[in-house]
Amino acid sequence: MRIIMSNPNAHTDPKLTQKQAVAKTALTHIEDGMILGVGTGSTVNCLIELLTQVHLKGAVASSQATENRLRALGIEIFDLNSVGKLDLYIDGADEIDAQGNMIKGGGGALTREKIVAAASGRFVCMVDDSKMVAKLGKFPVAVEVLPQARSYVARELVKLGGEPVYREGFVTDYGNVILDTYDLQINNPIKLETTLNNIVGVVCNGIFANQSAHIMLKASDDGVETVSFDKAINQ
Repeated sequence: MRIIMSNPNAHTDPKLTQKQAVAKTALTHIEDGMILGVGTGSTVNCLIELLTQVHLKGAVASSQATENRLRALGIEIFDLNSVGKLDLYIDGADEIDAQGNMIKGGGGALTREKIVAAASGRFVCMVDDSKMVAKLGKFPVAVEVLPQARSYVARELVKLGGEPVYREGFVTDYGNVILDTYDLQINNPIKLETTLNNIVGVVCNGIFANQSAHIMLKASDDGVETVSFDKAINQ
């Protein structure tokens, strides 16, 4: 297991214009009076800047960073335990395939993101065209791990063909650590997501197949395309 300073999202963003465009389109999916599930990341930050244009009852945040941004705009924050089912969750992705399966977690908020996604009736995913892939796996799979289990989980990930990299200096909102895992063969996203979660010491992983997107908003230089995936809406 290598130990390096690692943040897969740490780079100058050349896609800002596309992210702003897709965030504007996402506003059309938000209804007045809604308690909105709000994701984490650079594309979501573009959406948060626009949320004063709609009349939300409030929001459930998927990270402390998102919560801070929402509070700064005067948007009321709700605890998920107090609201139950959410109608809508909007977030971005590091990768997304043609079935709506995703890799998320580059920002380290994967566990809270997956919880809010699971509790939401619809998941709208905002991406720029660079995030669309034929097969998941070029972007590393973030695996959130209990600190005591880090070395054990790393060895288990190697057995699965992965190369785990400890995200040194990073602690999740739940006090855990991240192993960014490269070279995993994601031929069956649901199966691998389950396999990773079954490793003792793993809290969550960044494959979103059981909580895949219902709708993808994909921005390119030609505009924003809306793609609906053939799956049941969570009731």
